[in-house]
Amino acid sequence: MATVSVTTTAISASQPLAANELAHACGADTEWVVQLVEVGIVQIAAAEAPPEHWRFSSTDLQCALEARRLERDFGVGLDAAALILDLQHEVRRLKAVIRAHGLR
Repeated sequence: MATVSVTTTAISASQPLAANELAHACGADTEWVVQLVEVGIVQIAAAEAPPEHWRFSSTDLQCALEARRLERDFGVGLDAAALILDLQHEVRRLKAVIRAHGLR
């Protein structure tokens, strides 16, 4: 019987992920995280800071994982993934507005 080891990392405002940790969590490299920032899938506070100083939230991790899934499952590039994620966010926002007005 094989033994599986799982490592978890807490992500909070006081313990954000470094770029290399975000990359590792997504099965990618730091250059891929740089590309996520370039296309706007994740945001960084200081654009002039080098990637080793970037920090990411749990929301960034969710977006990065979804972008990775879109790449893997549908073969889309990061530009297309950014557009898809923006459209998904907008659909969720509009549905919330509709529900808030009792229209659905």
